[in-house]
Amino acid sequence: MLTPVTETEAAELIRGHAGKKTPLHIRGGGTRAGFGNAVTAEATLSSSLLTGIVEYNPAEMVITARAGTPVAEIEAALAANGQGMAFEPMDHRGAMGTSGTPTIGGLFAVNSSGPRRFTAGAARDHLLGVRFVNGAGDVVKAGGKVMKNVTGLDLVKLLAGSHGTLGFLTEVTFKVLPVPKTSTTLVLSSLEDEQAMHALAAAMSLSVEVSGAAHLPESVRGRFIGGSLPEGAATVMRLEGLEASVAVRAEKLAAAMAGFGPVGRLDADQSKTLWREIRDVVPYADGTARPLWRVSMAPSEAWKLVAGLRLRAGIDAYYDWQGGLVWMRAEADPEAEVLRHGIRTLGGGHATLLRAAPQIRAEVAAFEPQAPAVALLSARLKAKLDPHGIFNPGLMT
Repeated sequence: MLTPVTETEAAELIRGHAGKKTPLHIRGGGTRAGFGNAVTAEATLSSSLLTGIVEYNPAEMVITARAGTPVAEIEAALAANGQGMAFEPMDHRGAMGTSGTPTIGGLFAVNSSGPRRFTAGAARDHLLGVRFVNGAGDVVKAGGKVMKNVTGLDLVKLLAGSHGTLGFLTEVTFKVLPVPKTSTTLVLSSLEDEQAMHALAAAMSLSVEVSGAAHLPESVRGRFIGGSLPEGAATVMRLEGLEASVAVRAEKLAAAMAGFGPVGRLDADQSKTLWREIRDVVPYADGTARPLWRVSMAPSEAWKLVAGLRLRAGIDAYYDWQGGLVWMRAEADPEAEVLRHGIRTLGGGHATLLRAAPQIRAEVAAFEPQAPAVALLSARLKAKLDPHGIFNPGLMT
C-alpha cells in the first residue's frame, strides 16, 4: 500500500511506476473495495493521507479539499454553516460490506449521486475544479472556482466517474448549497409498479418542486424506517424548503395524488431517515454477496424490465429517480445477459454490477459494454492521460 502525504510524493511514485510500466491499483478510502472487474497491480496507491480542507468560503458556497479528506469532515464543516452537498452522495459501505472511510476524492471518482440527482444534478455537475496526477507522473490542474463555459476537453467532468482509470485525484473544488430548512414525504400506498410510475410522473408535472421520487414495492417496504411505512407498496415523494412553503405544496400534492390511492405523510425526521436509507440501499445491505445491480434507464420502461425479469429469475427491486434508477438484487445467478438484453430491447440504459461473489465477478462484466464509437474515444482519452496503462487496468472493461 502506497500512501503519499503530498501531491509531489504521489507524482514521484506514479512517475516511477510509469517508467517501469508497472500497474497501480488506485483507491480512496476503500469503501468500494471489490467493485469492478479484477485489477492486477504491483501495488495499491491510496489518497487516504492526502487530507484537509484547503479553502472554504461559505458566502461563495465553494469548497476545496484534498482528495483523501473524509466525507464526514466535509459534511461537518458544511453543516456548521447550514450548507451541504445537494447531490446526496451514497455511502457504499452497507451495500458493499466494507468498513473503509468515504473520501471526497473517491466520491467524485465514482460520480456518487443520490435521490436528489434528477433535480439537483449528479456529483460531476457540482465539481468545479480538480488537481490530479496523470499516468506520466505530471501534475495537472483543470477548472477553477466558478462555473463557466469551456472549450475543448473538459477534464473536470472526465475525471468524475472515471473510477481512477484516467488520473490520481489529489484535490477537488466543488459548489455547495444551503440545506433545506425542513422536509416532508407524502406516501401513496398499495400501488403496483406501473401505477406508481404514472403517479410519480403526475407528481413531477406539478409546480410543487418534488425533490425525491421513489417506489418501494411491498417486498422492501418493511425494511425502511424500522417498518413504520403504511401497509402495502409505498410510492414516496419528498418536498423540501421553508416550512410554510412545504406545508402549502404538500397540501397541493396530496390533493393531486388522492385519485391514485391512500395518501399519508412523514414528518421531517422520518423523511430524512427514509431518504438516507433509499440513498444507501439499506434493504440490500444484508451482509451477503448476492448480486446487486444498479440499473439506469427511462422511468417509463424500467418497471417493464423488472416485470420481465421476475417471470424468469429470483430478483427483488425498488425504484428511485422517479423510476429511472432501479436497485435490483438477484437471489443467485446475476442474469447479466438477460438483464442487458432487456435494457437494449426497452430503449437502452446502463446496468452496473455493484456487488457479487468473486467467482461471479470473474465471469460478468461489472460495467455496461460501450458502443464501438464510445469505446474508441475512451481508448484515445486513456492513451493521452495514462499512456502506459498503469491506472486500474481492466477495472472498467
